[in-house]
Amino acid sequence: MPVELEVLFRDATQWRKEAIQLRKVLVGCGLQEEPKWGKACYTSAGKNVAIIQRQKDFLALLFFDGALLKDPEGVLHWPGKSSRIGRRMLFTSVKDVTDKKATIEAYVREALAVKKAGLKVPKLAELTLPDELLAKFRTVRGLKAAFETLTAGRQRHYAIFFAEPKQSATRASRVDKHVARILAGKGLRDS
Repeated sequence: MPVELEVLFRDATQWRKEAIQLRKVLVGCGLQEEPKWGKACYTSAGKNVAIIQRQKDFLALLFFDGALLKDPEGVLHWPGKSSRIGRRMLFTSVKDVTDKKATIEAYVREALAVKKAGLKVPKLAELTLPDELLAKFRTVRGLKAAFETLTAGRQRHYAIFFAEPKQSATRASRVDKHVARILAGKGLRDS
């Protein structure tokens, strides 16, 4: 096991005990553990199944294909407007994790069945980009090509973020502020 992964748990100041308890449950389900994106990620046969996320108000277990899970317990939450597929369980105490152990195990089994069956969330219709971004494509060399090399999720995230404001000037300002990030191949939330 990589030292980095141990450090993620040992040196954590936020939700440390809860994450350690959740880790025990996930490893007990037979998932492999690897560090990805600075977080503990749980995989099976090389495919991402779930990831532990530390938030300010809660610890989350995000299922990468959560939108495909049935959620009979009603415990999966939508992470936000730019998320289509992932869904997460929220925890606020070690007791919360231990009380939901059987549910976590059942959801992991279902997530593994979804992976094994090769199920996918249907693709969205073609992404609609705001006029302000399209205009910037015409004036900044390489911007369109850089945007097109971003993952579909990063493109979608930018498109939603840029299109949110009602005023064109605000939309244009947002685009201007993120040109360098796009050219560098970074998503809206990438560091």
